[in-house]
Amino acid sequence: MTGLKWSVMLLGVLALVSLAWADVGDMPAPKYQVDRERSIMIPMRDGTREAANIYRPHGIDKAPVILMRNPYGKDKMKAYEAIPQFYAAQGFATVVEDVRGRWESEGKYMPQLGDAEDGYDTIQWLAKQPWSTGKVGMAGCSYLGDVQIFAAGARPPALKAILPQAAGSSIGSAGGQYKYFGARRGGAADFAGNVIWFYRLGAKYYAHLPPYMTHEEYLREIDTFKLDPTVPDIDLAKLYWKLPLNEIMSDPATPANDFNDTLWRRVTDPYWKQFPYMTDSYSSDVPGLHADSWYDFGVREVIYEFETMRKHSVSKLARDNQYLLISPSVHCMSERLTKDAKIGEMDVGDPRFDYWNMYLNWFNYWLKGEQGALANQPRVTYYLMGKNVWKTANEWPVPGTTFTKFYLHSQGRANSRYGDGALSTEKPGVEAADHYIYDPGNPVPMNGGPVLCCGGSSARQGAYDQREIEMRHDVLVYSTEPLKQGVEVTGLIDAVLFVSSDAKDTDFTVKLVDVQPDGRAFNIAEGVLRARYREGQDKEVMMENGKVYRVDVDVAATSNYFGPGHRIRIEVSSSNFPRWERNLNTGGHNYDETTWVTAANSIHHSSAEASYVLLPVVEAH
Repeated sequence: MTGLKWSVMLLGVLALVSLAWADVGDMPAPKYQVDRERSIMIPMRDGTREAANIYRPHGIDKAPVILMRNPYGKDKMKAYEAIPQFYAAQGFATVVEDVRGRWESEGKYMPQLGDAEDGYDTIQWLAKQPWSTGKVGMAGCSYLGDVQIFAAGARPPALKAILPQAAGSSIGSAGGQYKYFGARRGGAADFAGNVIWFYRLGAKYYAHLPPYMTHEEYLREIDTFKLDPTVPDIDLAKLYWKLPLNEIMSDPATPANDFNDTLWRRVTDPYWKQFPYMTDSYSSDVPGLHADSWYDFGVREVIYEFETMRKHSVSKLARDNQYLLISPSVHCMSERLTKDAKIGEMDVGDPRFDYWNMYLNWFNYWLKGEQGALANQPRVTYYLMGKNVWKTANEWPVPGTTFTKFYLHSQGRANSRYGDGALSTEKPGVEAADHYIYDPGNPVPMNGGPVLCCGGSSARQGAYDQREIEMRHDVLVYSTEPLKQGVEVTGLIDAVLFVSSDAKDTDFTVKLVDVQPDGRAFNIAEGVLRARYREGQDKEVMMENGKVYRVDVDVAATSNYFGPGHRIRIEVSSSNFPRWERNLNTGGHNYDETTWVTAANSIHHSSAEASYVLLPVVEAH
């Protein structure tokens, strides 16, 4: 049998099942046939039962366990079904569990509610099963990655390794970020991705069969029922424009969900204390392989998790065994990358990587004790776009990194790419500020970026040519001269802007762009800050007309090589819609308003008010 496509014999409850392995990339060939037990109810500490499918390698009495806790239906997504079957065929008992309140699991559902305690209880229950060796690992992407961070924070003794992928939505107040559920950045709602997720995937209520049924009766009946609510088709592009924002999910046909609470509650609301999001007191004690991609909305947060566990894990063993793997992909698509790949419209060469053997080596080492499995494994593995090569390092930031200020310059006419905006490492002198009008009725449209998924042409993922957007006069454009030597930028990106406005509150957006020698301008990274949060995400301080303020903008992270003849470009504006919600500029709540005012905004760049972007430039070697 080959590693790309093969069939698994599910003995007992299943017949022969053919899996579409191309959906999850090239996997090694199986070593074992696989038995599956369906809809096993695992008890939680409060009496709630959560449903799980258990995949076991045939003929092995005891095996280490890999747990995947899943909100999307343990029986519904073929890619997720392929993955546990793959691990089981490599000698692991693999468990896919519906999280609390979803699909077949009992209890009340709210995003991430109970995921620390439920993860702990499930792990300890699995460790005690007669077919378990007592060692448990966790795997999975996105929500399935977040729950690993939460379970690790609860520190179940049986948890020996985690493999969280794209787990950026698990950050709470840690480091002053307040990014609960990945729902906001810089105080603005990460809008397009959350509208999509809550509308299509965020339903609170699921049908359940009676709890008094025997397991055999349950299995006979379950496939004759539809558990999940029906979501009607809808024009998402039209939905994005709806005001007030807190009525977006108000259509009676829309399944009940937690959109309004998640996006519009203040970050200081006691509501958030019931959830296990990371705070400054977070600690864990488990080795972690943290995987993500440069066009994922939460890549900076994944790097933060890697660094937090590397520095603050309880034991030296855990601190010394945190690893980071970052591809050039969009959200949860790394293993699907093929030769001659494109992320959006941007070529990224051949980014294929032996992910599945890396994952196997990880679990073979920590769960099976295969001592050579991680030999010579670097701490950091990342893809350098532009040069289109994989690189490694044993430190983060990567050795040779110099955080370099690239200053904004102009004589007051940086509007559009036809303006006089410039970008250089020279400090500004006497320079006029740049001015533009931000109209919430005509926001700057997004064109690609690290959005969650699936918003159609109005919210598409990846890198696209920004030149049409750069024609607008409400977009300030600052570019270097064509580079004589290439520049690698790898790491976290931040911008410092000195701004003023005639509005009480408005947004400031920053986009890092790679301008090709032929003029194409690809978006690399982006960020936003809502001005009222310039003194901290837990503080709201309005602006005074004409007064100049410093705003610090989190522009996420990347690894990109700006080659000779390329230009490094920064775009500054006040909207990037629908990636982020429109600020209506009134100084009100924003989410309950239907009218707006325009804002006359200014970016200052002089010797006393030097605006810049801080780039992690890596020395060539």
